[in-house]
Amino acid sequence: MNWINSIVRPKIRDLWKKREVPENLWIKCPETGEMVFHRDLEANLWVIPNSGHHMRIPARKRVEALFDGGKYTEVDTPEVHADPHKFRDSKRYTDRLKEARTKSGEDEAVIVAQGQVNGMPLTIAVQNFDFIAGSLGMAAGEAILAGMLKAVEDKTPFVMFAASGGARMQEGILSLMQMPRTTVGVQMLREAGLPYIVVLTNPTTGGVSASYAMLGDVHIAEPGAQIGFAGRRVIEQTVREKLPDDFQTAEYLLDHGMIDMVVPRQKMKETLARICGILMKREVELPKLEAPKEPAPEAEAKPAETAAEPAKGAEAAS
Repeated sequence: MNWINSIVRPKIRDLWKKREVPENLWIKCPETGEMVFHRDLEANLWVIPNSGHHMRIPARKRVEALFDGGKYTEVDTPEVHADPHKFRDSKRYTDRLKEARTKSGEDEAVIVAQGQVNGMPLTIAVQNFDFIAGSLGMAAGEAILAGMLKAVEDKTPFVMFAASGGARMQEGILSLMQMPRTTVGVQMLREAGLPYIVVLTNPTTGGVSASYAMLGDVHIAEPGAQIGFAGRRVIEQTVREKLPDDFQTAEYLLDHGMIDMVVPRQKMKETLARICGILMKREVELPKLEAPKEPAPEAEAKPAETAAEPAKGAEAAS
């Protein structure tokens, strides 16, 4: 009877056990409540297929999706002092950095890379919101400046994908100093005659929106992105007025002339390649339009023929 205890009973117990299913297999759409399988969502660049809602895409995945064949070279960024103020609130700032690096798999909040976009060389910087809300600190500021300098050196356009909650409070005045420093970097691009394009993603707020995120030659936003300086609640308490429901959204800013266009994520690569090609005076393939059809010559000849027939009859009568 040992085979019953060792084989049959364990199999019966397994039938009654609940299978553990990972929680992240299905993603719920915040707008419609639709459940989407995670692989279908990734294949659609983290955009809900039916509603078109743009979920937050991982920074590394955004870089891979933008460059041709997912191939790119990461730009080296300078190292900075990890905790200049020895800051501590509920926990040490150094511990927060360790947690963020473990969670995101990145060293800092900005990834700088170079590659080809539809055959055109491009330098980009992508802010990672999963790393302490993409906050702007010394390391992030140095990374953005390093990317801008590399773009000037290689004479390529520079594209900034902004996603941040603002300056990093744990670094105090040193984080705020990155705002004018990155502004100087933008000026270097302009003096070199290179395009600086900003893609505003959800969310872009605080000191980032008050500096390099709003200094581009062309401003593009993803649909539904939250863009602004102060939060909605703070503004309502200050002005003591009820704000519109779509206030600080990409569409609201487009209607009020704050940005140039709202582009879905699936068309972002094509749009960036076209804009950079125009600004760099590169030959761009424009859509071909069919020439208007001219009326057939026979239709014009018929009235002349009918007019000639009475003339021939008059000659015969004479």
